[in-house]
Amino acid sequence: MSETVQVTSSEAPPHPLQEFWHYFSQNAGAVVGLVFICVIVVVAVLADVLAPHPPFEQYRDALLVPPFWQDGGSTRFLLGTDDVGRDILSRLMYGARLSLLIGAMVVTLSLAVGILLGLVAGYFRGATEAIIMRIMDVMLALPSLLLAIAIVAILGPSLFNAAIAIAIVVLPHYVRLTRAAAISEVGKDYVTASRVAGAGRLRIMFITILPNCMAPLIVQATLGFSSAILDAAALGFLGLGAQPPTPEWGSMLANALQFLQRAWWVVTFPGLAILLTVLAFNLMGDGLRDALDPKMKV
Repeated sequence: MSETVQVTSSEAPPHPLQEFWHYFSQNAGAVVGLVFICVIVVVAVLADVLAPHPPFEQYRDALLVPPFWQDGGSTRFLLGTDDVGRDILSRLMYGARLSLLIGAMVVTLSLAVGILLGLVAGYFRGATEAIIMRIMDVMLALPSLLLAIAIVAILGPSLFNAAIAIAIVVLPHYVRLTRAAAISEVGKDYVTASRVAGAGRLRIMFITILPNCMAPLIVQATLGFSSAILDAAALGFLGLGAQPPTPEWGSMLANALQFLQRAWWVVTFPGLAILLTVLAFNLMGDGLRDALDPKMKV
């Protein structure tokens, strides 16, 4: 009897990180997405070391060279060159840095402002909530890409202004999600206990309520990262994002359209980079949802 009690008492609950990884790793697609994102991050950080050529260097003796496995290709340029002789592989590596940077900027700005407005709307309710949510409804009623184009047209075309425009466009999603989570938490006993204990409004909002609202926000931020990369590529494609000769994936696509039929690699590789990166973030977002949502746990 004593041995049984000793064994039972020695069992400890799993560490939260172990439990998270247990549920996350059950989604094979999420693990693949995480690995791919880690590779992209390493490539972006070490682009100066890994890139075989400078991203702006023009080799006039190697215009539109095909990838190395095709006739006329060369191992000097593994993925070929563009119409002015720049190495595509090197530009893709540096483009990964810009794409991840703009994704981080958009998610940080929109998440911070969205949490603030959503908590204010969900906690105070009444007229404050009505004003904030009606503004968000108006923003959601406008086509997202057209709204981003209008904002960039006012601010001026640049990578930084494109990030601001995309952050404004995706802001309503974070506000609505934070408000809904705050409303579901504000009436619970632990919030009432904090209020009775004398906690101020700011402490209740940001210390008591916010940590219990973070799980859906983390998932939304991960999915928003992929949306930011797509929108940045779209603005770059339209000439409103990163300006030439900046090695950004969307602008690389825009500059290569005229060579689509006779130099497929100039368009295909930037498009694949966007596709695979966005897919990886979406897959990882699904895994985070499975790991963080209690309803998804069996």
